[in-house]
Amino acid sequence: MRRSVGHNVWLSRGEADQAYLASVPTHELKYEVLESEDSVGRAMLEEIRAAANAKEGTLVMILLGGRGAQALHRLLGEMAATDEYDSLFARLHVFTQDALAPLRLDNGLSFVRDFERLLGNEFFSKVKSFTCMRTDASDLERELVEYVQKLESLGGIDIFFLGLGPEAAGASHLAYIKPGGGANYNDVAGMIPISESILKHHITKFKAGGTIVSESDEAECRAAKHILTLGPAAILGARRIVQSIVDASTAPAKRESYRKLLSTEISDDARTRQAQLDQNPGLWLRLHPNVRSLILSDVL
Repeated sequence: MRRSVGHNVWLSRGEADQAYLASVPTHELKYEVLESEDSVGRAMLEEIRAAANAKEGTLVMILLGGRGAQALHRLLGEMAATDEYDSLFARLHVFTQDALAPLRLDNGLSFVRDFERLLGNEFFSKVKSFTCMRTDASDLERELVEYVQKLESLGGIDIFFLGLGPEAAGASHLAYIKPGGGANYNDVAGMIPISESILKHHITKFKAGGTIVSESDEAECRAAKHILTLGPAAILGARRIVQSIVDASTAPAKRESYRKLLSTEISDDARTRQAQLDQNPGLWLRLHPNVRSLILSDVL
């Protein structure tokens, strides 16, 4: 089902039931403070191994772009350079979670290019499949529909790696679910207008992560009009969520955003809860029963 909220387009699983949203239990977010970014990467890798050991067959994994998962990606790239872990890679269906569009896939500020840089060609040749949001497609909405169809045809998400993007007044975004976007619990994915804050955050985190950005790539990125993103339904439907926040030193606004994520009392009233989640989409994480939040001490 296609649903429009202002200029936001959401792909939904039918009509939303506010009474159902109010009935979803909320959870305290318990975090783990690790000593280094490398330690966070190793913990994320152990999550992949644990998920693979817990089931037979293939594993559906959502990659996190930007700084939060770079240590994990370097580890996976090193592993892919050998044949020791080929049986694990052969089970992985790998998806991206968000993107700016329109944008060439080989733009230095695209998540795909950043994944290629860190994971290496061997990783992509060994995984069962790799599916990105085609930001160069002529029909972006149709592309998003096909992306969701493929994701759901594989039986859902086993492990979803998430970060936390800072927003004004201590709010936050997950994937690129923005405050005021009107996302509901049953929205699987969306296409929303881009904002100056998202562009600034996106470019800053790429540069902080070591990406060399050409003037032409940055100009193309700044001309992007849309954000493609997975929605709350994809997050809430994942079997396991692993959040990583390692860059508060370069993105200090994350400290207030994380404090609000931890401390906000989420209402039991349906309308109030929906408003809270729309104003601060990071709070969707608190409705999931199986979350691990990995942080460095500078986030607190």
